[in-house]
Amino acid sequence: MQPPQTIPARLLHFAAAQPEAPACVHKHLGQWVTTNWKEYARLVRCCAKSLISIGFQPGQNTCILGFNRPEWVIFDVATMMAGGAPAGIYVTSSPPEVQYIVHHAEAPVVLVEGRAQWEKLAQRLAELPLLRVVVFMGGTEPTEEEAARAGAPGAPRLVGWERFLREGDGVPDAEVDRRLGALQPDGLATLIYTSGTTGPPKGVMLSHRNLAWTAEAAQQLVGLGPSDRMLSYLPLSHIAEQMFSIHAPLTVGAQVWYAQSMEKLKDDLVDAQPTVFFGVPRVWEKIHATLAGRFREATGLRAALLAQARKVAAEVDELRAQGKTPGTVLGIKYRFADRVIFSKIKAALGMSRARILVSGAAPIPKDVLEFFSSIDLPICEVYGQSEDSGPTSFNMPGRRRLGSVGTEIPPIEIRIAADEEILVRGPNVFLGYYKDPQATAETLIDGWLHSGDLGKFDADGFLHIIGRKKEIIITAGGKNIAPKNIEAALKRSPLIAEAVVIGDRRHFLTALLCLEPMELERVAKAEGIGGEGASGDAAALSTLSAHPRIRALVQRDVEAANAEFARVEQVRKFAILPRMLSEAEGELTPTQKLKRKRIAQNWDAEIGKMYAGPESGAGN
Repeated sequence: MQPPQTIPARLLHFAAAQPEAPACVHKHLGQWVTTNWKEYARLVRCCAKSLISIGFQPGQNTCILGFNRPEWVIFDVATMMAGGAPAGIYVTSSPPEVQYIVHHAEAPVVLVEGRAQWEKLAQRLAELPLLRVVVFMGGTEPTEEEAARAGAPGAPRLVGWERFLREGDGVPDAEVDRRLGALQPDGLATLIYTSGTTGPPKGVMLSHRNLAWTAEAAQQLVGLGPSDRMLSYLPLSHIAEQMFSIHAPLTVGAQVWYAQSMEKLKDDLVDAQPTVFFGVPRVWEKIHATLAGRFREATGLRAALLAQARKVAAEVDELRAQGKTPGTVLGIKYRFADRVIFSKIKAALGMSRARILVSGAAPIPKDVLEFFSSIDLPICEVYGQSEDSGPTSFNMPGRRRLGSVGTEIPPIEIRIAADEEILVRGPNVFLGYYKDPQATAETLIDGWLHSGDLGKFDADGFLHIIGRKKEIIITAGGKNIAPKNIEAALKRSPLIAEAVVIGDRRHFLTALLCLEPMELERVAKAEGIGGEGASGDAAALSTLSAHPRIRALVQRDVEAANAEFARVEQVRKFAILPRMLSEAEGELTPTQKLKRKRIAQNWDAEIGKMYAGPESGAGN
């Protein structure tokens, strides 16, 4: 039977089909608390009725500002159920950024997590004339002082979560059902505000058809079902996390565990033991750096067993990636390695039940993928963007190629334009940008999404990303260079956590490098430099990064990366930064993409020094 064609209707379907099954799990007062499907649907319906009770109309939008919690998703789905469209806001957004999105979305109602997020609104109330109600997530109630300040003429009313849910008690269920039944497949379902690498965020309009079709595609690609569980921890304002935490679970009846925070992700993973886990490249890179450092410390028999086990896992994964199964002898070796080595690693990581691991939102280095394949945790890379509901292509189980982003997902069509830009057409492609017809016309042409990414297909139909159109470096000599592959080669060094290639309108390429704190500390100890505590101390990290011996090791690795490229693509000089790139400093988006313009501004002096003297070898 075909599932209902809107996400809220799918919630009601599973509330009827499996009312007592666990729908979501969150931690409260130190204990994991489970909400079943029947209660989940009741809360969403109550929330929708409360929105209606305060005058929320079909076609209006709401905003949500907070970390991943059940209230986030309840409010999101309730907004759709009431005929509107929710818009998530990154918790790291500044008060001006929050004001911009709430005002641009014309949201009369905003859900916030705690006072820190409310204060971002409070600072800008004079610039939010349409805001009428601010709802606090559970655990926070407005104080009398806050209520009085917000009670001034024209200011929004503040209300706690439990009280808000009761405000709709007088609204008949029939009104909610009427609004739910009136939802159209091509109607606006949600707004995804881009993280703004090149300017103010744009509101990506996704329809009910976009969300429903994409969630069904995910179900079919990897066989999602009610027995699956996900851990929700990445920003829910991003479409990829929404697919894994909202739309796919509501399509298949799977359960979602809500992490307490990014800082407690490791512990929450161990408790949740998800069957499906999605991570952006930086998450996988951090796990890789930790494990790789521990593996290098192994000696004797333990080191030999680990090396042999990883070799076996890599061989098995290579076969499975082609849809093949290992032979008898290899199968015996694999089962032994799994019992002795891999099962222990997986349990410690919280991935003992994991069957689908996914990376997306940004490029991931091939060597990181190879590392996870060698410990029997193969990662499937997905490529896409908000404008096509998350996926364009996917390295699906049984058909994977490391270094590619997989094959197109039928019936999605992918074309490579004359300038190598990736064009996409299909049921997942967005409606356009909210209140921005010019940007829509530039991006959506004759039904084809112009992605802004550059790519190529190999002979077997696997898509490879070359770079991004707006990031192409044009040197003073007129050469067009995509920095992505150079940066990926540099990051293959265990010491280099981040690399930013510079060179637009310059005579040669340079790079800003950030060193991996844990690896830096390990190398410092091995070299007798005295790096104790560097991984947790910014000053120690900065001092170690400047040490001549460390710089010599980095130069060695830069020269090794240069050997892969033509001379014009080689990094001739580099600067080691005294700290990691930071979202707080405006250098990274919430999904950890590079904001190249801001990086260049923040490190202008370091860049200037690299170009102050004559061109010479890397690091000089």
